[in-house]
Amino acid sequence: MERTERFYKINELLRAKKVVSFATLLAELGVSRSTLKRDLKYLCDRLHNPIVHRRDLGGYQLAAPDPANKHPHELPGLWFSPTEIHALLTMQQLLAGLDAGAVLATHIAPLMERLNALLGPEGNLEATELRQRVRIIRLAQRSVRPRHFEQVATALAQRKRLHIAYTARGNGSTTERDISPQRLVHYRDNWYLDAWCHQRQDLRNFALDAITRLEPLNEPAREISAAQLSTTFGPGYGIFSGGKVRWARLRFSPERARWVAQEQWHAEQTGQHLSDGSYLLRLPYTDHRELIMDILKHGTHCEVLGPPSLRQVVGDEVKKMGEKYF
Repeated sequence: MERTERFYKINELLRAKKVVSFATLLAELGVSRSTLKRDLKYLCDRLHNPIVHRRDLGGYQLAAPDPANKHPHELPGLWFSPTEIHALLTMQQLLAGLDAGAVLATHIAPLMERLNALLGPEGNLEATELRQRVRIIRLAQRSVRPRHFEQVATALAQRKRLHIAYTARGNGSTTERDISPQRLVHYRDNWYLDAWCHQRQDLRNFALDAITRLEPLNEPAREISAAQLSTTFGPGYGIFSGGKVRWARLRFSPERARWVAQEQWHAEQTGQHLSDGSYLLRLPYTDHRELIMDILKHGTHCEVLGPPSLRQVVGDEVKKMGEKYF
């Protein structure tokens, strides 16, 4: 039985019984007396597990937790779910990939130190092995100016406005505006900012890498409710928002259905397998630009059934593509 498994077994036994004798622990764990003593000491000293020895009762028990204890007891575990692995390694990669990581590292460093203390020497070796055995591949990441990221994060936390110069990639034009930051969004390996634009008097989404100049302002940010943010940014597809909500109906070939049926394109999507093995996906969108990119990557394996406007714009794009090759 490995050490981490022993920790959980000890904790399970102590929770199941009021008092557990040393002999019972030895029998259940199948270890030497010295190993069990080291485990109990580690659980108490390093993991802050409230284990006390009751000589009058002839064994060990869990004491009531101290509410003033700043370090509640935890047990380590490196059997992560896919979501937990992605979260852990993504966090590390985000910090490592940001030259501006200092603004976050200041707050995260104590947490990382705490985790390292909990894991101990053996745990650190296991964590290093995990990082070596799991890869997170990033695609089409655009760099953000470190200073800009720090200033945006600070304004977001302090609820202050920003004056920015923003270059729209669609037409290459640059505009200047005052904005009230609402939330940072990390989407498809890039950073975006949902903010209230005081020039447009509306909510807008800004790519951080497209901010060419930034100046913090000493004016309080306009507060937008979470409900309004969800109403504005929630119905759209991908990073685009605003406008009338339409529902796309996409039919995927039986071959591609084996992948798409397991994918989430939108939180409100619905799907069904058809009798011929194909898959019908229905999802909302307000702006077709990003949706078209995801449709076209499937080539002939995806057909747009509706609405007619989306079918038309995809058909026009396919025709233009064909003209380049034939």
